[in-house]
Amino acid sequence: MKNSFELIYEVVRKIPRGSVATYGQVAFLAGNPKWSRVVGYALHVNPDPSTIPCHRVVNRFGEPSQAFVFGGVNRQIELLQSEGVELTDGRVDLSRYLWDGII
Repeated sequence: MKNSFELIYEVVRKIPRGSVATYGQVAFLAGNPKWSRVVGYALHVNPDPSTIPCHRVVNRFGEPSQAFVFGGVNRQIELLQSEGVELTDGRVDLSRYLWDGII
């Protein structure tokens, strides 16, 4: 049986380039809508950021993580922008960039 982090990483791997998901959305798709904080913990110790694109996960307001472990919040913003995701006043427009969750 897979542990919670493995389930979370499976979901995050599926977020398409140019889209974002929220912590709560990842938690729900991983099997437990109460895992939002667990998603944060899992992404903080992401063993392979090159294949688990944790930069595509934002909070429910579309804000990047102030604690983005792979180079800080500015690096997360750079990675999102390099994929065509625009931020306005430090937020991603979820009505435009939120992944539909179809996996």
